Amino acid sequence: MDFFNKDVMGSLQAFTGFHFFTRLLQHKVKSYNYFLFTTTWFIIMKVILVDRIMELLVFVLLLAASGIFICRTDWKPVILYAVLCVEVMQLSYGIVNSLLSILYSLMFFFNQKVVGFVFMVLGNSALLLAMFCYRLVCQYFSYYETIEKKYVFMVFIPLLMIFFMGEYINFIMYHLNFMDNSGVIVYTTYYPMFVIQLFGMASLFCILSAYKKLLQNFLLSTELSLLEQEEQSLNQYVEEAKAHYEKTKSFRHDIKNHITIIRELLQRGKTRQALNYIGDMEDMTEELSFSYSTDNPVVDILIGNKLGIAKRMGIDVSCQLILPYPCLVRDIDFCIILSNGLDNAIHACRNMDEDEEKYIRLTGHKQGDFILLEIENSFQGNGLIQQGTGLSNIKAVAEKYHGAMSIKTQRTIFVLSVLLIIPQHPERDSVKMNQSST
Repeated sequence: MDFFNKDVMGSLQAFTGFHFFTRLLQHKVKSYNYFLFTTTWFIIMKVILVDRIMELLVFVLLLAASGIFICRTDWKPVILYAVLCVEVMQLSYGIVNSLLSILYSLMFFFNQKVVGFVFMVLGNSALLLAMFCYRLVCQYFSYYETIEKKYVFMVFIPLLMIFFMGEYINFIMYHLNFMDNSGVIVYTTYYPMFVIQLFGMASLFCILSAYKKLLQNFLLSTELSLLEQEEQSLNQYVEEAKAHYEKTKSFRHDIKNHITIIRELLQRGKTRQALNYIGDMEDMTEELSFSYSTDNPVVDILIGNKLGIAKRMGIDVSCQLILPYPCLVRDIDFCIILSNGLDNAIHACRNMDEDEEKYIRLTGHKQGDFILLEIENSFQGNGLIQQGTGLSNIKAVAEKYHGAMSIKTQRTIFVLSVLLIIPQHPERDSVKMNQSST
């Protein structure tokens, strides 16, 4: 039974801890790594006879070494999750063993060998409790992408304190047992130990919950600052469009005067001066024209800016986008979709190798009450597409107009599609309501 209890179950504990450790790091490892880790742990425990605290520390170090050299992960989340995995296992066994010890002390009237065997087998059920707690941590408290950047020690230090304080209290209270006159060991500390272990597990999840809230607030504040910056840039596009419109309006107002001057010059035979005047007018029209025309002046300025940046980076660009103007879809909502989509496309092309084809294709049209926008671009073609702040903003705008956003990838082609439903005019809606009521 010692072989089963120590060697078999000890190896199974090491295997389980390593499995959930790699899940917390969001890293898949080969099956032989499980065998290597478990074998290494078994050999260390057989060769080096250590006490309980040293055994836990060795397990933490072995997990940390696996995270750094096998998973090739940053040391900060590795250390944190290694301590977390060991602490969950420690508290799970502490809770179950304390509970069984309370029950065991009440069963002196039964066959002690049978009771001892049954309770030893039941003691290994603590592994099920540990697996349940691991799953909760993986499902609700795994924030690996942010954890390696900030606030690691804000959760690491409390976890470490629970780890050492639990072992210290465990050592002190178990030494308070004594023997009665008949030589039977009287256990007086299992009730408080059971409560302490429960509070330790509860404190662990409270710390993780508070840490999750902290990270969520951090992410929300980051997204808010990005949205504020985006709003400033979009407002700038709107102001530029207004200024461009005023210039165009002024030119249209003066066009009759320009035509009159050219006619007078031609009637007087001053052909060269008339041609020079026409050349000046061409320069003025060049300043008033857009690089890309979508029939929406705000969008024209934005697209000219974004695709101009892409061109300077050596990216082949094209635009076949026609938007209704004026439209009940707000200009700033068009800008949120196109600015985020084009920024992502430029970023994807920039990460490609120099010898690869880089392109961005922007298309869109109105059909009935629907507007379909598509941005197709080249990208590396490997790795998962993660929905960051930009795509989340695009999706939010699509849902605002009862539409949808979709993403398609095929080898080195990435296509972002956004469908918007043009809202009906309020006056038209009121007319429909009156007709239906009559």
